[in-house]
Amino acid sequence: MAHCFNIDGMLRPAYTRYPEGRPRPVVGITANFRDGQACLGQGYYSQVEAAGGAPVLLPPTTDVDVLREQLAHIDGLLLSGGGDINPLFLGQEPQRALGGITPERDAAEMMLMRLAEQQCLPVLGICRGVQLMVAALGGTLRQDIYTDAAPAWIKHSQDAPRGEATHSVTVADGTTLYNIYAREEHLHVNSFHHQAVATPGDRLRVAATAPDGVIEAVESRCHKPLLGVQWHPECMADDGLPLFRWLVDEAALHREACRLHTRLLTLDTHCDTPMFFPQGIDFLQRDQRLCTDLHKMDDGRLDATVMVAYIPQQDPLPVLVPGSGSLAPFSYANAIFDRIEQTVARCPERLALARTPDELAANKAAGRRSIMLGIENGRALTDGVPEAGTTSAADAALAALRHFRSRGIVYVTLCHNGDNKLCDSAARSAHTHGGLSPLGAELVAEMNRLGVMVDLSHGAESAFYDAIAASRLPIVCSHSSARALCDHPRNLTDDQLRRLAQTGGVAQTTLYHGFLTTAGEADILDAMRHLQHAIDVMGIEHVGLGTDFDGDGGVPGMQTAADALNFTRHLLLRRFSEQDISLIWGGNFLRVMRQVQAAAVGV
Repeated sequence: MAHCFNIDGMLRPAYTRYPEGRPRPVVGITANFRDGQACLGQGYYSQVEAAGGAPVLLPPTTDVDVLREQLAHIDGLLLSGGGDINPLFLGQEPQRALGGITPERDAAEMMLMRLAEQQCLPVLGICRGVQLMVAALGGTLRQDIYTDAAPAWIKHSQDAPRGEATHSVTVADGTTLYNIYAREEHLHVNSFHHQAVATPGDRLRVAATAPDGVIEAVESRCHKPLLGVQWHPECMADDGLPLFRWLVDEAALHREACRLHTRLLTLDTHCDTPMFFPQGIDFLQRDQRLCTDLHKMDDGRLDATVMVAYIPQQDPLPVLVPGSGSLAPFSYANAIFDRIEQTVARCPERLALARTPDELAANKAAGRRSIMLGIENGRALTDGVPEAGTTSAADAALAALRHFRSRGIVYVTLCHNGDNKLCDSAARSAHTHGGLSPLGAELVAEMNRLGVMVDLSHGAESAFYDAIAASRLPIVCSHSSARALCDHPRNLTDDQLRRLAQTGGVAQTTLYHGFLTTAGEADILDAMRHLQHAIDVMGIEHVGLGTDFDGDGGVPGMQTAADALNFTRHLLLRRFSEQDISLIWGGNFLRVMRQVQAAAVGV
């Protein structure tokens, strides 16, 4: 046994290979707390290690800076078992059967869970851990299953050895848990609890139940890597190992997604956050009303977004500043850009404007998120434009375009929902022009000359084809999905997709549920189907993502900018290469931007 005390000998196998250590995903495990000590049962970290992970202990703390730093250095989170959760955190008074609580853990772990979910970190909750997960994400708990409802006829707190299975659970078909256990409908599990999940809340769904109806497992209803079980798989050796393998595999996927977001530039080509300016939002603060704010961009590691000045079709336009009155479209767009510039000026170390792909890259290298400017609805070029120094309405529109180009816009979406002076719209059209108007064609030519991209999202089919004919450069559709999968006039037909690809343009899949499915609520899987369809028709070099966040875009799994990592996770699950992911996450769109800007004349 002398070799057990020979440290050099124990390290020698590592010293004889390079690199010395093989990469393993790091899994943080929440510690129990008793008698002033953070501690952990051996089964938790042994199972993580057996599954291929590197376990680390997370002592309880409510210091947000410490919590965020902990999460920044792990790839997955394991919420361990332990005492009851204080019912006051759920707005309940304690029942007589409430057991011992651990005050040091409750607030610390609920904060940790919230932060982890915001960052799309994989999470496995065990016993107390599943209850903690549910409580942190808006669900409810039963303090004691024997007194909180009709008498349960299964004993859930066993006297048997912890490794012994003592009752069965039924697994819901099609769930993550169902797939982890090779589509087994029934599992035999151990059981040591008297608290349980009452309702999973909006973000989780039931994955397994006991014969008496007690909820035994929950998972994300948003196709995120969140899973919790009421039993103790860390005590069940090989029977429990599949859950830890799932967590470690998801942690490896998360690590790879984070690595890609570090290496690649990620760009959302359309967001409508300025629509919330009249409500007094602050882009620099986390705001539940917003899909995109600086905090959520950090959470999702989203580098850049094209933030548009959206001009409604009908007057009067919203009042941006209370008491200031409504502005005309030209002035309204300018006021939005003023507000964006003021916001950026307040946080220059973390946020910057960008006008070119090179500026995007420079901002990323400097650790700054980027905002690019766009206009949604050509009314900003034609309505309320100062006519001083011009001889016609067309001259005024061309002058307005040059003005906004000087402000840094990268594209103009020619119309919105309704015909304007430039073109007919895909929705609510009166077929005013039969496509692109003469003024619209003149402005398309001037956009080519100035290096501004022509965006035909919202345009009628006739306007789409007219714009392609009028433009000597590729056009884009900054937020449009596939009509073959969802028959809506805002979506692009396969012929439009092919024509766009033939002329070098791009179609950016969007996330408004009504453009993704005609049956119920869409989710991230529907968005992936639209993206894949566009790839099948156009090729990987002509697709991307324009979320329409804060303009009614966002679906479960890709609800906010914080979910950008989950989008990448789903691309990795579909075996897209790093090069493909780079193209999807803005590379194709930026190729068109470079081409259009390089062709600018005298700018």
